[in-house]
Amino acid sequence: MPQRQTRNRRALLEREAELLAVDDALGDVSGRLPDGTGIPGARRRGGLLAFAGSAGLGKTTLLAEVRRRAADHGCTVLSARGGDQEQQVAFHVARQLLQPQLAGAAEAEIRATLGSWYGIVGPALGLCAAEGTAPDPQGIRDGLDWVLTHLAVQRAPAVLVLDDAHWADPQSLNWLAAFAPRADDLALLIVVAYRPDELPAGAEAFRGLPGRAGHRPLGLEPLTADAVGRLVRDEVGEHADDAFCRECWAVTAGNPFEAVELTAKLRDRGVTPDGSSTHLLRDLAAATKGRGLVSRLERLGPSTVRLAWSAAVLGTQVPPDLAADVAGLGREEAADCAERLRQARILTSSRTLEFAHPLIATAVYHAIPDAMRVALHGQAAQSVVDAGLGASAAARHLLETHPEGDPWVVGRLRAAARETLRAGAPETARSYLGRALREPPQDEDRAAVLYELGCASQLLEPSVTVNHLRAALEEPISDPALRDGIVFKLSQSLAHSDRLSEAAEVVAQAARTATSARTRLRMQSEQFMWDAFRADEADSPGRSRRLTRLADRLTGRDLTERYIIGLRAWDATLRGEHTSTVLRHAGRALEGGLPWADEDRGFEVPVLVAMTYAYADRPERAEELFAAGIADFERHGWRGAHLSFGLLLLGYVRYRQGRLADAEDLARDGLRLAERVGRGTPVQWYAVAVLTDVLLARGRVAEATALAAEYAFREPFPAAVTFPDAQAVHGELLLARGLHQQAADELAAVGRRLDARGMRNPAWCPWQLHLALAESRDAPRQARDTVLDAVARARQYGARSAIGHALLVAAEVCGGPERLTLLTEAVDLLAASPAEHLLAQALVARGAALREDGRIEQAAELLDRGLETALRCAADGTAAQARTEIARCGVRPAAPGAAAT
Repeated sequence: MPQRQTRNRRALLEREAELLAVDDALGDVSGRLPDGTGIPGARRRGGLLAFAGSAGLGKTTLLAEVRRRAADHGCTVLSARGGDQEQQVAFHVARQLLQPQLAGAAEAEIRATLGSWYGIVGPALGLCAAEGTAPDPQGIRDGLDWVLTHLAVQRAPAVLVLDDAHWADPQSLNWLAAFAPRADDLALLIVVAYRPDELPAGAEAFRGLPGRAGHRPLGLEPLTADAVGRLVRDEVGEHADDAFCRECWAVTAGNPFEAVELTAKLRDRGVTPDGSSTHLLRDLAAATKGRGLVSRLERLGPSTVRLAWSAAVLGTQVPPDLAADVAGLGREEAADCAERLRQARILTSSRTLEFAHPLIATAVYHAIPDAMRVALHGQAAQSVVDAGLGASAAARHLLETHPEGDPWVVGRLRAAARETLRAGAPETARSYLGRALREPPQDEDRAAVLYELGCASQLLEPSVTVNHLRAALEEPISDPALRDGIVFKLSQSLAHSDRLSEAAEVVAQAARTATSARTRLRMQSEQFMWDAFRADEADSPGRSRRLTRLADRLTGRDLTERYIIGLRAWDATLRGEHTSTVLRHAGRALEGGLPWADEDRGFEVPVLVAMTYAYADRPERAEELFAAGIADFERHGWRGAHLSFGLLLLGYVRYRQGRLADAEDLARDGLRLAERVGRGTPVQWYAVAVLTDVLLARGRVAEATALAAEYAFREPFPAAVTFPDAQAVHGELLLARGLHQQAADELAAVGRRLDARGMRNPAWCPWQLHLALAESRDAPRQARDTVLDAVARARQYGARSAIGHALLVAAEVCGGPERLTLLTEAVDLLAASPAEHLLAQALVARGAALREDGRIEQAAELLDRGLETALRCAADGTAAQARTEIARCGVRPAAPGAAAT
């Protein structure tokens, strides 16, 4: 070890600039100097320090020195290294970094440390077995963020060191690249090193992250001739002549690894360091790499070669007994071979088998004959399973073997895929199952493998999932439960790909051919659900009648029946049936429970039931349901589209109550999560629609316009029904921008689409109210008819907020002597409803009408109430109108601070 440290120090020649950057960064993160004295006025801050250089330029040696200096500064050091053979092992680097900080504790202590994240990140870090539903990739990344942040805070100052980042597994690399900018706000220094020409696409972020070197990594350069000369003289003596030293530099091209290895050979062989020996240097240098290294290895004997091959196949930190088993060697013989490899400077360490340098490991691996390499991977898979390391440890080796129709291979790959999927790495699970399919599986297992492959692909590429599941249905399937599962997953994938009509047809066909009454009912419930979301449904009234007849005779004895009853409540909402009917069915649906985080059911129906309460002026119940659902999503690690939908629609519930600032915050959180899911997805349409509605309610038309432009919020609108209706929100935006004719055309199109489907509830989609306002300038009579029809529909539904909103617009459209009457009723109804922002508008409108009628005192009182309510709602536009009207009354408005209390 002292000899190795000396070599490392020698190899750090001409790294003064890099070490200075390291010392500066360590001083910042620790707030102290290496001698332990504090830096006056220091505020601990972290950041990113990246080193880039081709193979052999000393990255590993430099990072070893970083770890040593970090320890001198009193830092907690988290260290990991990417491995060429471990790139397919999900979370391999994350485990190296975090597992040692947690694994030594008892399970109870780990549970206490991780809290609610235990079941989410525990399997990914190898701390516990995966149970229950699989978290989505975003949930895992959020959990890893929490764990690393927690460690950085609890064990500050901390330094995270990642070597060979170009070989890190994609899951860990993507997580760290996304987390790195947050290190600036923690006492955490992240130091990475990689080969820039081998950096995978997923790690491109490391090239441009704002770190201590600006927007570029610190590049390592080869050593100069003087530095190589210093290495030579340190090893063989000061008498080495200049020409000899310069030739050493020439044959190694200044590569530190090759230079150090060459000087060691010069010492071991007792080479005279002068011109008489220069002809030996090229051959000696060649022996450190490529074919020269292989020849040197072969001279150590066949058993030693086989052990080296086995270690290269197994990867990093190889247990000697495991390598011996793969090589087919006895323990004593393997120990002798390992010692010969250490003496030859091919392996280091005695506790595990570790190659002296990644270049050596790569050269040894690529020197293995192809057929032998495949065989060794096959043996490695068997050996790791026999050693109790599990299917996931074997799977990466099975990926390198040739298909032979072996059921054992298929079984191990499927088991590994299940483990990996439950740990939150669907990409890796998909690669395992794809390989299992090529094995191939036995005929009776093929449908199951295709189904599992489809499930692994669903979060990544729903359209690819569709292909796998359709192929599965073409295979012979003896298990009815498997066939049902495939059908359900296929319909779900089609729906998530915006192919709702196909989704509905898949379950409709299954319902027609089902031999079990319960299966038929389940298929019907799925069909009803997808039809409810279809914007192109041919016979919506007919479907509504069928749903009503079926739901009214069900008792809710199981989840399928409760789903159908819940869909009945939602259908009644859309069609504007009275709120008493809506709430009765919603209550029936909830009596036995509606789980939000059920992989086999989806979350759509629980969301619809919750929204029925929001539209029926029961927002407190809607909030309870959303809070429980969001907690379920977070508990299961579903922090992508599911959580985005939950936050968005909770924001929409707050919007309907007039809690506009809260609504905007939730909508922006939902949009941020939707961004991580992907542009153009259904959740993004919801996000932009909700946030646009909120911004318009706050009077921020310019921001809403910019938002719509940024996300191409315009035609073509999605095939799925959204709430709020995307096209109607777009029409409302056009109206707010003063584009009356365009708004009228857009909103009239919404009306034709919804009326044809019997969706007549203005509480759900107030298209008529906005259309009447758009028509009022050029077609006042038509506008009056439109708005009065909306009032009638709202009265039929019976929600005070819906009726009050319709009356408020009717007062503006109709004008004349009816105006004050309509506004008086609107204020009374809205005051008894949860819709405070609409109440603020009604109060201001009625106050303005009273002012115009000459009743200044009454007007001022109402306007003051309107201003107070608008400020409480954060309805900035309404508040500005109130102030203008108060000024026209000739009185001073209440102070904002007082009005907001």
